[in-house]
Amino acid sequence: MSRPPAAAVSESLLAFWAEAGVDAALLETAVDRIAEGQRPLAPRSAPAAAPLRPPAAAAPTRRPHAIEAAREAARSCSDLVSLAAAIEAFEGCPIRFEGTASRAVFSRGPADAPVVVIGEAPGAEEDRAGHPFVGKAGRMLDRMLEAIGLTDRVFITNTVFWRPPGNRTPTPEEQLVCKPFVEQAIRLVRPRLLLLVGAPATRCMLDQTEGINRLHGRWFEWRTTEADLEVPALPTFHPAFLMRTPSAKSMAWSDLKTFAERLNRPSRG
Repeated sequence: MSRPPAAAVSESLLAFWAEAGVDAALLETAVDRIAEGQRPLAPRSAPAAAPLRPPAAAAPTRRPHAIEAAREAARSCSDLVSLAAAIEAFEGCPIRFEGTASRAVFSRGPADAPVVVIGEAPGAEEDRAGHPFVGKAGRMLDRMLEAIGLTDRVFITNTVFWRPPGNRTPTPEEQLVCKPFVEQAIRLVRPRLLLLVGAPATRCMLDQTEGINRLHGRWFEWRTTEADLEVPALPTFHPAFLMRTPSAKSMAWSDLKTFAERLNRPSRG
């Protein structure tokens, strides 16, 4: 049996730690900060005079024109069919032109579902099929939803609609460009609850910076950018993370039971 290439192993390990919420690396050798603090400070040398230069323009971190174009295109759609067509025609997300995506991957599931599930991004199998969550992680997601009685009762999409190169995590900028389409999909479906799977989807939809280990199983009130719609949202672990980390399955199951309990509460009035 051949071993996976070192690059693939490293990428998988980095993905594991990113999904767990790790955002800083430690040194291999401990540093005695107390001893360092007792050392005398070195004399500060005067900095060399630098030639005057005109201030450089700050590099843009977002694509305001693309975001506005996405917002206009999304709000013009009155149903999911036209929204899917608008996404397919949209050229403002840079992932689309990076060489690995062959098509836009928008959604699967009924248009009147009581639950919208939002993941991260399509992978290779999703790119081939044209639907989200159809690979191994998708099959596991289906089993998770079946366990709480949600078979064929969820509308599934992602924060971005094109496969990132090497299945990398989409950047916040790429997610922001696609976010108006995600919001419009939620407006059109009008679900009772949102299920956010994985740290990237949770951070994007809830504007959170904490890792999924801290956020999972907690209820949040998600609202559109225009604040015209508000839906309760629960983050949980991504199925791909659970496949790499079976020890987290018990926590995910607890999240799903919490989710099902709220969904199945009798409606008031």
